[in-house]
Amino acid sequence: MRTGRIERKTAETDILVEVNLDGTGAYDISTGIGFLDHMVEQFSRHSLIDVTLKVNGDLHVDQHHTTEDSAIALGQALAQAMGDKAGIGRYGEAHSPMDETLARVVLDISGRPFLVWKARFTQEKLGELDTELIDHWFHSVAQAAGITLHIQILYGQNNHHICEAIFKGFARAMRQAVELDARKGGAVPSTKGQLGG
Repeated sequence: MRTGRIERKTAETDILVEVNLDGTGAYDISTGIGFLDHMVEQFSRHSLIDVTLKVNGDLHVDQHHTTEDSAIALGQALAQAMGDKAGIGRYGEAHSPMDETLARVVLDISGRPFLVWKARFTQEKLGELDTELIDHWFHSVAQAAGITLHIQILYGQNNHHICEAIFKGFARAMRQAVELDARKGGAVPSTKGQLGG
């Protein structure tokens, strides 16, 4: 089983994350931020990666630590579950429509973390989630998981649709990238023989 488990405790957050790359999209998410829960649930369901994410954070301060640390821990769990990345597809790409919105997400599980973010929001909050934290969440996931991640909104108006299209696109691209390819014969998908470093 390609699984990962991270327990991360700091003075700001106490987090448990478990993932199963070969799951069915089952999830148990509780971050204390309702809209973030909804988005991580979308990621799990559409990637078919089982995700348990439990966060106790200092929400009395603000949402920054909970949002950032949950993404770091999730990224670490994904990296742990992928191991040496032998046999994976490595690359993933998805166009994700949601009503009037179309998102494009392209990624490479390269071991060289990078985020290109071409999206914006026209309101400060979605539910109780500060929209300025959304790109930071993806930056933190990409850094911790070792993913080169490109996210672009091709067009869209509704802020909820924009965010959800991005998370669903990320999910579909990750599903494609982490799936095992029998033709690779268990080889690491790089001429260097390793990914990252």
